Amino acid sequence: MRLVDTHAHIDELENIDSVLERAKKVGVSAIIAVGSNFNSDMRVLELSQKYRGLIYPAIGIHPLESETAPDSVIELIENKIDECVAVGEVGLDYRSEIDKSLQKKIFQKMLMFARKHSKPVSLHSRGAWEDVLSYMLDYGIVKGIFHWYSGPLEILKKILDSGYYVSATPAVEYSPKHREAIMETPIDALLLETDTPVKYRGIQSEPSHVSKVLTFVAKIKNIPASKLAEVTTENSRSLFGIDDGCGC
Repeated sequence: MRLVDTHAHIDELENIDSVLERAKKVGVSAIIAVGSNFNSDMRVLELSQKYRGLIYPAIGIHPLESETAPDSVIELIENKIDECVAVGEVGLDYRSEIDKSLQKKIFQKMLMFARKHSKPVSLHSRGAWEDVLSYMLDYGIVKGIFHWYSGPLEILKKILDSGYYVSATPAVEYSPKHREAIMETPIDALLLETDTPVKYRGIQSEPSHVSKVLTFVAKIKNIPASKLAEVTTENSRSLFGIDDGCGC
């Protein structure tokens, strides 16, 4: 089986060689490395060059970084976006104290880059699911992934009807809201991720843990893990335009 971790802050990890070896042992053939600020974006770009064909870069400004984002990161994204498979991690976070108008201003600029360069968008939407969807539609963004969705099912339906993807994280094992969303998402709109290095139940995640996500999701959906791996990997290849070496 081949697996894709579609959302990992790989730049925040140490001992990356060891991390990647463990990932490859469980079948991870591609990792979408998302950035969040200037240093993060630069590191993601560097790692994608060093581990070409395994790590694929996505750069952006995380909504929690909105207040400290210098003009230089905007310039970096504009200059380097063609080297990336997506714009991300970007979006809105209404459960933070970051000024909403500033978040929206930066998010809109990220969507402009995505539209101009025909890139999919990796979305953070905590507490702001409907507004994030509205902005995606308003800017005419065709491809997007709602990372770690745990919002209302009525908004999820609109997301799926709009042709966007939803990703499952290790939290699907124990989070009722996230599990409910994944249960309602058909596998042809589903992706797998770890959000590395987020801790789940006290354990720091890494890309190899995407195999655990596969197991959890296959169990709750009552489908073979091999089938889920095949479909979600093809979804990832289609969305991000990546070649994970499977020869398909």
